[in-house]
Amino acid sequence: MSDPFVVDVNVQNRNEDSNVIAQAMSSRYIQEVQGMIIMAKKFPRDQFAAYNRIMEACKRKSLAEVAQYEFPRGGEKVTGPSIRLAEVLAQNWGNISTGIIELEQNYGESKVMAFAWDLETNYREERIFTVKHERKAKGVIKKLDDPRDIYELVANLGARRKRSCILAVIPKDIVEAAEAQCEETLKKSNAGKPLVDRIRDMFAKFQADFGVTKDMIEEFIGCRAEAFTERDILRLGRVYNSLRDGMAKREDFFNVKATSPEPEKAEALKKDLAGEGIEVIGDEI
Repeated sequence: MSDPFVVDVNVQNRNEDSNVIAQAMSSRYIQEVQGMIIMAKKFPRDQFAAYNRIMEACKRKSLAEVAQYEFPRGGEKVTGPSIRLAEVLAQNWGNISTGIIELEQNYGESKVMAFAWDLETNYREERIFTVKHERKAKGVIKKLDDPRDIYELVANLGARRKRSCILAVIPKDIVEAAEAQCEETLKKSNAGKPLVDRIRDMFAKFQADFGVTKDMIEEFIGCRAEAFTERDILRLGRVYNSLRDGMAKREDFFNVKATSPEPEKAEALKKDLAGEGIEVIGDEI
C-alpha cells in the first residue's frame, strides 16, 4: 500500500518543468511588451480611422452572426458582445495587447491570468483565476492529465475573462456602435431569404449541435414557429452563440426534461424506428 503523503516524483518534476516554462514565457513576453509600448507611443492610433475599421468589420455577415450572446441570470436576460466581437474590436482599435498566460501549473490545477492592456494610455485590466484540471460531464467529474486537454480547458475558460478585459479597455460607445452595426448587418443580409426558411435552418442547427428540439425552442420563445418574428430569430442566434462558446448550458434556456419522452416510450420509439431501418444513436430522439 502506497503512502498517501509521499509526493510522486514524476508528477513533481512535470509540474516544476511546467513552471519553469511558464516563467520563461512570461519574461519573454515582458520584453516584447516593452517594445510594443515604444511603438505605440511612436505611432498612436487614429481613433477616427479605428472606428471606421470596426464598422467595416461589423458589416461582414460572418462576424455579425457570432457577435452577440445571451444567457439567463437571476431571472433576467443578459446579452452582450461575444469573445469573437471583442477580439475584432481589439484588433481594429489598435495598440492593445491581450492574451491568456498560464502563470503556474501545480498538482491538478493551473493559475492563469487573462488581460487587456492599452499600450498608449497604459490602462490595464486583468483577471487572475484558477482552473482545476477536471471536466464535468453528465454529473461525473473526470480528471485531466493529457496536456492538450488541459490546454484546451484553460483556453476556453480564459477566453471569457479575456473578453471581459477587452471590453473594459475599449470605450463603451465604440462597443455599443459595433453591436448595433452587427444587428443591422444581420437584418440586411437576411432580407432576401424568407423568414420561414431561416426558422427551419435555425431549428436544424440547434437539433444537430445541442440536441434542442423544435418544441423546446417554441416553449422558450413562447409561441408556435409560425408566429416567430425577426427579433425572435436574432434572439435565438444569440442563444446559439452562448451555447457554442460555453457561456451557458442548454438547460439554462430550455425545458429539457419536460420535452423529453419517458424512458419506456423512448425505447419503444427506438424500436419502431429500427423496424423502419432508421438507427438512433444515443439517448436523444
